[in-house]
Parts: sequence; C-alpha cells; structure tokens
Amino acid sequence: MQRLGIVDLGSNTARLVVFSFEQGHWFRLADQLRQPIRLGEGLGKNGRLTHEARERAARALELFSDYAKSTEVSRLDVLATSAVRDAANQEVLLERLQPLGLDITILSGREEAELGVLAVANSFEFADAWVVDLGGGSAQVSRMHARRFQEGQAYPLGAVRLTEKYLISDPPKGKEVRQLEGAIGELLEPVVRRMAGDSAPLVAMGGTIRNLARAVQKDQDYPLSDRIHGFFLERRELGRLVRRLRDLKARKRGQIPGIKADRADVILAGALVWTWLLEESGREGLWISGLGLREGALFRRFLPAPHLIHDLRGFSVQNLLHHYAQSKENVRLTRRLSANLFSELRPLHGFGAREANLLDAAVVLQDIGLAVNIYRHDRHGEYLVSAAPLNGFTHREQALLALLVRYHLRGKPRLGPYESLCSDSDKRRLRVLAACLRIADHLERPRAQRVEDLLVEIDDEVVVLRPVASEDLDLELWQLEQHREIFRLAFDRKLVVEPVIRSRQPRHGTQP
Repeated sequence: MQRLGIVDLGSNTARLVVFSFEQGHWFRLADQLRQPIRLGEGLGKNGRLTHEARERAARALELFSDYAKSTEVSRLDVLATSAVRDAANQEVLLERLQPLGLDITILSGREEAELGVLAVANSFEFADAWVVDLGGGSAQVSRMHARRFQEGQAYPLGAVRLTEKYLISDPPKGKEVRQLEGAIGELLEPVVRRMAGDSAPLVAMGGTIRNLARAVQKDQDYPLSDRIHGFFLERRELGRLVRRLRDLKARKRGQIPGIKADRADVILAGALVWTWLLEESGREGLWISGLGLREGALFRRFLPAPHLIHDLRGFSVQNLLHHYAQSKENVRLTRRLSANLFSELRPLHGFGAREANLLDAAVVLQDIGLAVNIYRHDRHGEYLVSAAPLNGFTHREQALLALLVRYHLRGKPRLGPYESLCSDSDKRRLRVLAACLRIADHLERPRAQRVEDLLVEIDDEVVVLRPVASEDLDLELWQLEQHREIFRLAFDRKLVVEPVIRSRQPRHGTQP
C-alpha cells in the first residue's frame, strides 16, 4: 500500500488530498485539508503575486508538508496552476518555498486540461464529452473523445480574476455584469459555437460549480445529498440561483446553504460563466464532476498508460467492497444463480443488460453492512452504498442499488426517500431485481454451495423453480417459503419450488 499526497495550489484555494492505494487494484481518499489562500488576488492588475498572497500560500504549504511528514505520506506532489503559471514574479514564490523541499510542478494550461479529462474518463461512462474546469484564475475547456484528451486550452476566466476586473460593486451593477459577459463571449465564442453543434455532454469541475450544485441540492432537499459527483444540474435551476445571487451582497451569498463563506465574494462571477456557457451552447444542463486534476494526477500513478479503468462500474463496486471486511465464500455462486434466474425470467420482466449489471452489483454488496454490525446490517448497507463514490452509476442507479441492499433479506421493496430520483417504472424494476436477489441469496443462505444448477419453467399462472442438487435442500427450501409474496408482486405468478436431487456418484473402487 502507498500513501500519495497531492496538493492543488490554486488561485483561490490550496487543497491537500491523501490517497491510499495498491497500484492497479484499489484506492481510497484517506484525508484532505483545505485552506483559502487567494493566491491570485491582485494578479489581474499588474500580473504579479502580492507579498500577502505569497505568504498565505507558503503558510498553507508549510502546514501540508508538516502533515505529510507526521502521517507518513510516502510522496507529496504539489501542482501549481493558473496563479503561479501566469505570475511575472513566480520565482519569488518558488524561492520562498525552497526550504520546504517540496516537489513543485507548474502545470501548463494543456497539462491541467489533460488531468481534468483523465479524471472524467475514469469517473463517468461517457466516451465523448466537453470538460470545463473553472478555477480562481482560469478555465480549461477540453474535448474528450473515446475517453482520451483530444484538445483543449486555458482561458483567463477564473472566478477571482473576473471578480476583481469586472464586479466592482457589491452587489454588482447591471453594467458590470454585461461587461463580464461580453468578455466571456470574446474569448469563448469560437469554442462554444463548436459545442453548440456537438451533442457530447458538458462535464463541469471546480469549486465554484460544486458549491452552486450543492446549493441547488439543498434547496431541492435532494435525497443523495452526500453525492455531488454525477449530479445533473439543470440550466433553469442554475439560472434561478444566479438571479438570486445577483441581488445579494457577498456576505449574504455566503449564508446560502451549500455555498462556502470564503467563496461568497467570487462565486457570482464563476456562476455567470456557467450560465453563459449553457445558454450559448444550447444545453439544458451539465454534469458535475467531484473529481478533478488531483484525481487525474492519482490515476497517472495508479494505472499504467493510458491510465484508464477498463470496467468502471465493476471497479467501483470492488473498490468499495475492499474497504469493508465481509464473508465472500458464497458470492460467486449467488452471482451465478441470480444471473441465471434473471435471464430465465426475462420473458416476464423484459429488462436488459443494465438491470442485470445492477443485480450483479447488489449481490456483491448485499452484506456490506456486516462491517458495521450484524443487526440491521441491511440498513447499514443501504447507507454505505448510498453514500459511497460509485463512479459509473447514475444517482438513480445508485439509489436502486442501495435499496436492493436494503431489501435483500426482508420487507416489501419501496422507493421511499429516493422516489424523486426514480422513473415511473422503477417501482416494478426494484421488485423484480429484489426478488431475483433474495431467491438466489436464500438458495445459498447456508453457505454450503449445495445448489448446482437452477432450472426455470414459466406457465400462465405459475413459475416452477427447480434447484438441482446432490443432497437434500431442506434449509434452502425453508428459507424460500418466506419469499413467495415478493415473487408474486414482481412477476404476478405463483412460485412453485420442486427440487431435483441427483444421486451421488459412487466413489471409485466402492460398491454402489
């Protein structure tokens, strides 16, 4: 196991993230520290870092360096972005930091954009996308094609830079807002024309858009409030929030739930960039990435070139499972039985590969709550799954997966608090998958692996289930008796179980 520390030295904030990982197998976010430094403050006026800003950055890095040494971080990488990259006096800051002995890399705009694309490629199922990373000093606009960086560059459109240059009044005047939007258009109009003629989704990253999305989630009482990554922020909801922000003084903006107080004075400028992008590109919304250049840097050390996770959903499930000890001896058979049952019952349910994959993930994760306690482990498991970073799954799918874990033992499956996330057909989808999961699990509940095969016969009013074994299945059949009702609810058929007990083959050299 390795412990890698990555510092993102941004124009607004310095952030240290620490990842524990075993190369190519698993990783987890172990810790993170965040310090507002406003390194880009005043940079737009004369192109130089102020003494105060340099000292704030130096103090943050001193703290991060001390933390890394005391917690045995094996490597600490410092990635400097727009503020240091654009500063005419960057050497003054680097000289100030030299006694710390840190490995500092000043990223070019293209390198920063490439790391952002790598983060998106390993956390969304999109093959193609427009990736925009809006920070304090710049915005990186990139095109991802076939999960690889195709092109991109940095523009001087960061939230701190734009606020200092255009939004002088508090709250800003209409003229100031129009001047800011005009500046955005001058720089981004050519690339946005291409975006408008391209159906690839828009993926947004950076602290500004994450704060805006959290504010919308809290206003909506969003059921997966712990999950910002993968949230689809609608243009109309963002527009409603931005109109509210425009009328407030900076101090009042910081009181809106979801918006950090240290971003309140610059968040409007960044929000105006996002609303302009959505309107001019003709998009109804954008996808929020909770990952960024820090995770992109991790993937370059975690995986060999081209640094891409092959099966994103499968990796996310196994990566989560790695962190919670549980018994795994029955998982292989239960996966096979559930897949067999789902396939044989397809004429009744009509679902496809996406649901089959969701069922398989539920089988793997069903007992994850045992890491908390055996009692109510189904409910503990629901929480662990709903709060986990399961990249590759939509929020709706993650809610269904959490509910499958919740109902893998007992109870009548209900959408409950996740109903607002789900579609009209998800009530039936949940019941079908829960029935397949529960029957497969209870056929292997004794963990004896006695069921060798599973035969299914469908009739007009009855489904006959024939588990094949070489010994009696009294315990398994007793378990199944408790779950005939969920089968009827899911398939509108009566469940009949007729075990097929095959004679044991005599051992070599013995009489039959």
